[in-house]
Amino acid sequence: MYISQQYEADFYGWTQEQINLLENQQWDKLDTLNLIEEIATLGRRERQELRNGLGLLLGHLLKWQFQSEKRSNSWLGTIREQRVQIKFLLQDSPSLKPYLNAVFADAYELALALAIRETQFDEQVFPEICPYTPEKILNPDFLAELN
Repeated sequence: MYISQQYEADFYGWTQEQINLLENQQWDKLDTLNLIEEIATLGRRERQELRNGLGLLLGHLLKWQFQSEKRSNSWLGTIREQRVQIKFLLQDSPSLKPYLNAVFADAYELALALAIRETQFDEQVFPEICPYTPEKILNPDFLAELN
């Protein structure tokens, strides 16, 4: 097993070196420990991106529902954009679909923090448990139900 010192000194250079080694099937020269860690990190990053996107979407849906007098095109734009971003993320990585349900409660925590901060409402104004389902929030027609 080979461990590259370039990993710490020049990450981009290290990635290019690993690509070259993989393309040339030079398995014995690969920095396998760091490659494993980087691949695992990529997977975690995808899950975090899904959780954060859901949190932003849910937060804006909460604001849309509970602060209806301040609805704006900006909020609507964020809702639409996050739906599209999540759709693309799930298309690009279909194995994240089961994670959608698993991360939903965590995303709602993020949403509550956003909604409380931006509306300045007391926490008790918002439901303790998410009032929406993953299917509903990803449905572009769902806003009509909140009007």
